[in-house]
Amino acid sequence: MHLTPDGVTTRKLTKQDALPYDLLLLADETIEIIDRYAKDGQTYVLEANSQIIAAYVLQVIDLQRIEIKNIAVDSNYQGQGIGKFMLRDATLKAKEQGYKTILIGTANGAIKQLYLYQKEGFEITSIKKNFFVNNYPAPIFENGILCKHMIMLEKQI
Repeated sequence: MHLTPDGVTTRKLTKQDALPYDLLLLADETIEIIDRYAKDGQTYVLEANSQIIAAYVLQVIDLQRIEIKNIAVDSNYQGQGIGKFMLRDATLKAKEQGYKTILIGTANGAIKQLYLYQKEGFEITSIKKNFFVNNYPAPIFENGILCKHMIMLEKQI
């Protein structure tokens, strides 16, 4: 099935809405960690035919900065530009709320994500050494690479 984001909008979940864990777990390893940032964050979803097919979570850092803590697209819809659409939507939402900088972090093995984020204007600003080793109960591999470090990127908006 081919889906184009043209004319599609995201909606913000309310506190009464259930989190789309099946999607969020594609980008994070545990429900406990998702719950930590989602409870204070803003979760947005993209729906097609009444089904949530993509989501992201924004978390405020301070008055100037906000971070994309999770961004995920249903595996059936990947490779169709939806990730780029969601990244741009998150950036727009952050700008509309008055933030000057948007951040995103990803694992050292997340090659496709690093490519997309930099192509969309994000720049690498720091590396959180051993982040995944210290914060997750089991080793995480992506693209055959042990994910040890969190690469942080940011974009001025």
